[in-house]
Amino acid sequence: MKRLAFALAAVAYALPAHAALPVGASAPNIVTRAAKGGKQFDFALKAALRKGPVVVYFFPAAFTGGCTIEAHAFAEAAYDFAANGATLIGLSADPIDRLAKFSVEACRDKFPVGTASLSVIKGYDVHLKPGAAMSNRTSYVIAPTGKVIFALTQGNPVGHVEGTLAAVKAYRMGKR
Repeated sequence: MKRLAFALAAVAYALPAHAALPVGASAPNIVTRAAKGGKQFDFALKAALRKGPVVVYFFPAAFTGGCTIEAHAFAEAAYDFAANGATLIGLSADPIDRLAKFSVEACRDKFPVGTASLSVIKGYDVHLKPGAAMSNRTSYVIAPTGKVIFALTQGNPVGHVEGTLAAVKAYRMGKR
């Protein structure tokens, strides 16, 4: 009986949950410090949207098991996102100095990661726990209009890259 309960819990954890911002919602603006390849810079969602769709993925904490796995997966797909006209950024409540190191070691200099302030976490309603200054694992694709065209919230990092890349490709092909 314990095995069955554990198996059901594991499956439920891996299944996608309802994302905080639904498809069609307006994405709140993000203005933050980010780092790519260890170099810090200012990131603004509105400016990035002028270039095309933006993949924004929230993760709980740099250098943790699932977040490192997810960063490696996004790094492997970074060329595919760029080839399809999308900007990619990861966001966490971690301090920028920690994220600068993470951008080199886990993101492999392929894409930026930025600091998600409490107001951004609230705006996207991606609290790991109510009132916590830490985000859950949620990925979005935001169209240049500022509308969410894909959203996925789930604790397991598997599926975030595949889902966001499929949404970017569908957008590029005019299917969204």
